[in-house]
Amino acid sequence: MTDMTETDFPPISDYAFLSDCHSVALVGRDASVEWACFHRFDQRSVFARILDRERGGYFRIAPVAEYTTSRRYLPDTNVLETRFETATGAVTVTDCLPVREDLTRPGRVERRPPDGLLLRTVRGETGTVELRLEFAPRFEYGLTTPFIELPEEDLAVVTGGPDSLLLQSDLGALTTDETGMCTSRVNVDRGQVAYVALTYAAAGALTVRRLPRADLSGQLAETVAFWTNWAARCTYQGPHRDAVVRSALVLKGLIYDETGALAAAPTTSLPEEIGGERNWDYRYTWLRDSAAMLAALGAIGYLEEAQHFADWLLRTTAGRAEDLQIMYGIGGERLLHEVDLDHLKGYRGSRPVRVGNGAWDQFQLDTYGELLAAAFIVLKLRGAETLTPRGAAFLCDVVDLNIKRWQEVDDGIWEIRGGRRHFVFSKLMAWLAVDCGLHILDLNPALTQEPGVRERWQDARQEMRTALETRGVDPETGAFLQAFEHDELDASALQVGLRGFLPPDDPRILATIDRIEAELTRNGHVYRYLGEDGLQGEEGTFVFCTLWMASALARAGRTDAAETYLTRVLDCANDLGLLAEEIDPGTGEQLGNFPQGFSHLGVIGAALNLAHARPGADAPWIDRWKDLQER
Repeated sequence: MTDMTETDFPPISDYAFLSDCHSVALVGRDASVEWACFHRFDQRSVFARILDRERGGYFRIAPVAEYTTSRRYLPDTNVLETRFETATGAVTVTDCLPVREDLTRPGRVERRPPDGLLLRTVRGETGTVELRLEFAPRFEYGLTTPFIELPEEDLAVVTGGPDSLLLQSDLGALTTDETGMCTSRVNVDRGQVAYVALTYAAAGALTVRRLPRADLSGQLAETVAFWTNWAARCTYQGPHRDAVVRSALVLKGLIYDETGALAAAPTTSLPEEIGGERNWDYRYTWLRDSAAMLAALGAIGYLEEAQHFADWLLRTTAGRAEDLQIMYGIGGERLLHEVDLDHLKGYRGSRPVRVGNGAWDQFQLDTYGELLAAAFIVLKLRGAETLTPRGAAFLCDVVDLNIKRWQEVDDGIWEIRGGRRHFVFSKLMAWLAVDCGLHILDLNPALTQEPGVRERWQDARQEMRTALETRGVDPETGAFLQAFEHDELDASALQVGLRGFLPPDDPRILATIDRIEAELTRNGHVYRYLGEDGLQGEEGTFVFCTLWMASALARAGRTDAAETYLTRVLDCANDLGLLAEEIDPGTGEQLGNFPQGFSHLGVIGAALNLAHARPGADAPWIDRWKDLQER
C-alpha cells in the first residue's frame, strides 16, 4: 500500500453508505471500500482505511489508467453504482450488501448464511478498460495483517484471529505478496459482466465454495427489489420528498434488523474537528433518539419499523428504573467501555481513535423523559390496553424516579465533560416525563392503583414548570438559556417549543429563536453551544440543531425562514444525499460520524413540520394515529 499523508484522506462526504441491516460498509468515489463491519454494525472492522491510510485496510476496484468518475444510488435503493470513464472506454462497478425480504414480515430482512456478503458487479459499458483489483483486509481495526492463501486462482481465503473471509473474483488470476495485499489485473470489454464476492464468517465457520454467477446476479436483483419496495411504502408526499425518502433509506440501513435498534451512525471516530480529540464511537443506540425515531418513521408510513424499534426499547430498558442508561448496544448491551486504539493514526491525524463510548454511565436527566415520550407513542400505536401490569409498574417507577431526581445536576444532552449543571433541556425533559406519565394515565387509568398519584404528579409537573420559567429564562431578553444560573445559550432550548412546553409562537420561544439565530448561527448553520465543555478544541455546527431551527420556525409560522434553513442543510449533503453529524459553516465541509442518523431524522422532522405548517395540511401523524391504524 502506498504511504499517504494526512492531506491524502478524501473528504468525509466522499463516501457512500452500504447496509444489509446487519453489516455496513463505506465506499469512496474511487470504488474503494474503506470501512466495513460484518454481521453487526459495532463489530470489529475488516477495512478501516478511513481511519488510517497505511494500517486500516481497503478493497478497491478501479482502472489502471487515468479516469474520471461519477456515481449514484440506483433509484430508491442503498445499492451504489460507480462509473469510470477512461480514454479507452467505460465501466461501472455496482456495490451492495445483499438482502432478501422476509415475506412473512414485510420490510424486514430474511436472515440467511453467510453472516455477511459484499457483492461487487463489474460491467463493461464501452470500449475496453484495464482494471486493477486491490484487496488488503486488516482484521480488528487494522491491528493485524491476516494470512491470505489462494486455493484456486480466483479464490482467496483470509484467516487470522476471530474472523475469516473468502474472496471470489472474476477479475483475472489473484496474486498475493508479503505485505498482505491480494491483487489482479484484467481487461473488461463492452458487455462483459464480472462478479466479485467477499464472504465473511467467524473463524472456523467459513465454507470455501464458489457462489454460482446466477446466484450472485439474483442476489443483486433481490437487493434492488428489496430497497425499491421498501422506499415505495413511504407515505410522505410533501416538500423535499426525495430528501425524506433518502433519509428514510439511511435510517433503515442503520436499523439492526436482528433487534430493531437504531445505530446513531455506522462509524467511529470521524472527527468533529480535524486533528482534534472530539472523536466518538456512535455505533450504539441513544434513548434520546427513541421518541424522534418512532415519530419520524410512523409519520411517513413505516409502522412496522416503529413497532420493531419499540419492542427493542421496551425489552432493553426493562428492569429497575434506577438501572436506566442513556444508551445501549444495538443488541441491548449495557457495558460499553471506551478504549483508545493507539495503533491507528485517525482520520487526518484526529486522535484518539475510540471504540466503545464512555458516556454510557453518565447521568442524563433527559433519559426519563425520552423513555416516557417513546412509551406514550408506543401505547398510541398499540392501544393503552396492551400495557402489562409489570410494564405499568415500571413506567410509574420511572416517573417517580424522575420526580425524585429532577432537581439534581446532570451531564446534559451533549454529554459535556466539563462538569454537571442544571441544564434547561434536562429540566424540560423531566417536565415531559411527568407530562407523558399523566397522558399515559389518561389513556389507561388502570396504570396505577396507588391513591393520589395523579395529584402528586400534577404538583411535580407544575413545580418543574415554575423552575423552568423563572430560572431557565434570561430576564433581559426572555430567551431560554443553557442552564440555570448560567448566561450561555444552547440550541437545545429550541426544544422548549418543539416538545410542547409552550406554544410555538410564545414570545419566549420567539426570543429564543432570535437569540440563537444571532449568537449561535453562522452562515445559516447552528452550533450546539459555544461555552466551555471540558474538551480541547472546537467543533462544527450541528446538523440536527440547524434542523431544529427549521422546525421551530415552521411551527412559529415563519415558513420562508424555515425553508431557508432546511435548504442550507440539504445543499451541504453529498451528491448521494448523505449527511454527517456536523458541518463546518465556513467551508460547508461535513464533519463527524457518517452518515448520521440524527441528521437524517432531523431532515424528516423539518420537512414534516414545514408540510404541516402550510394551510390546509393534515394534522401531525401522532394526532391521526387511530385513522392510520384503521388503514
